[in-house]
Amino acid sequence: MSNFRHSRRATYQLFLLLLIISSLTAIFALRHNNETMISLRDKVYAADKDGGDVNAALNNLRKYVYGHMNTNLSSGGNAVKPPIQLKYTYERLEAQAQAAANNSGLYTAAENYCQSQIPTGFSGRYRISCVQDYIMSHGGSQAAAIPAGLYEFDFASPSWSPDLAGWSLVVSALTLVGFLITFTASRFNRLIK
Repeated sequence: MSNFRHSRRATYQLFLLLLIISSLTAIFALRHNNETMISLRDKVYAADKDGGDVNAALNNLRKYVYGHMNTNLSSGGNAVKPPIQLKYTYERLEAQAQAAANNSGLYTAAENYCQSQIPTGFSGRYRISCVQDYIMSHGGSQAAAIPAGLYEFDFASPSWSPDLAGWSLVVSALTLVGFLITFTASRFNRLIK
């Protein structure tokens, strides 16, 4: 009888040890997933700022976030939505749209026309509206709006993923159930006797 009691105690102690080990593994793996996502997100921002290969950096980040849990790009309740907003890409796209909309020859002609029409004693704000009107009346156009999909991104991380973090969570849950069953059975058996 004593031998049986000892083996039950050893069993739930083993479950407890496995629970602790698998839980610690899960914690460290989840932290690693998040730190890797932050590193990849920083590479996206660096590529955006330096004019590098933003698409390759975004694809690396997207692939990692979609394949690993605890890689949510947003942090906190006041996080910016969508979390990836490429400021420098937007500025480059805006400059390209402005350049395409404003033909420099047309702009020069508009400035010359407005200088001759509006005396120099008046404020420059009158000339600005004159230049804009001249450009629009002579075939110029306003810069097209930049679609948000070209500079704003958000990727959803899975609730569970088949990586070290996911599998260690599964092992933790199973060992917790095993520990609770063994421990409860041991206590129940003690009450019956």
